[in-house]
Amino acid sequence: MKKCVFAGTFDPFTVGHEDTVRKSLRLFDEVVVAVAENKQKHCMFDADARVEMIRAVFCGEPRVRVLRWDGVIVDLLQKEDTPFYVRGIRNTVDFEYENADFYASRDLSDALVTIYLPAEQKHLHVSSTLVKNCIAFGKPYKEYVPAAVYEFIRQKEETNV
Repeated sequence: MKKCVFAGTFDPFTVGHEDTVRKSLRLFDEVVVAVAENKQKHCMFDADARVEMIRAVFCGEPRVRVLRWDGVIVDLLQKEDTPFYVRGIRNTVDFEYENADFYASRDLSDALVTIYLPAEQKHLHVSSTLVKNCIAFGKPYKEYVPAAVYEFIRQKEETNV
């Protein structure tokens, strides 16, 4: 069985992230989506909420497993017994960042195989930061997140009012 890991902060999970997972399912038997803890980022949603959102998106897909991860990716790859690490790429800025990360991770594990999946043109401008800004300023964001994520966020907003 071939499996890959797709990790990120996913604050929140966007249609671009969903597209990357769905493309990965065409290549792999299982996709492990790892909600990473990034100590340098201040997240709008806590890790448990982000895991819950992503699980809701893929609730009918048994080949997607969502978990929290607070460590280096090469350790997660080893724990999951796979060398395959999937990264979504929107532009050259993403590529430069991901490539630098690849070489740093490669120093930790020469077994690492990183797979870059380009974003669809319609998703090139979509980012978690865009969604957070839309939420913060009361602007529409429904088209930027999967339906299950939108419903999760709306329910949170309604209970916090």
